[in-house]
Amino acid sequence: MISPISLERDQTAPFCNSCGIPLDSQYFDDSKVENAPKLVGGEIVLARFDLPAQYCGVLQYFAQFTDALAVDPSQVKNQEIEWKLLLNNHALFPYINLRHIVNPWGFGSYPMNIRLDEDSSIEFVARRVEPLGIVNTVGGRIMGRFWYNGCYGDVEHRSY
Repeated sequence: MISPISLERDQTAPFCNSCGIPLDSQYFDDSKVENAPKLVGGEIVLARFDLPAQYCGVLQYFAQFTDALAVDPSQVKNQEIEWKLLLNNHALFPYINLRHIVNPWGFGSYPMNIRLDEDSSIEFVARRVEPLGIVNTVGGRIMGRFWYNGCYGDVEHRSY
């Protein structure tokens, strides 16, 4: 006789019906607010996430912040700071060399679904490209989900 619990486990889909992400996925969310780099060419990593070995995931959101934008919402475009998303130390197209705020922190950002391969690293970087101006503080945030990559085998289920 099959127990109701094992029957339910066998009938439950391992993936979400609407988005396809495994039901046992976990969230990642990293952020930092720091003084902007002072020297032209100086960079600061504002957010970073390293997927564990044998896990893959998806980057779902990123957000940007400057003190100039906090004071004056029209300060979306600035030529002082360049924003980059890096995947395994390579620029992630089209989020390279941004010189404006695409997703302002605190206003909700546009969702994205950028696949992160097994054992990869994602970084959000701010780089000073013009001499000191009105931007003194920068912030960045990345959010997403990650899960065990099923190609490495299933987790063994035991009934006791």
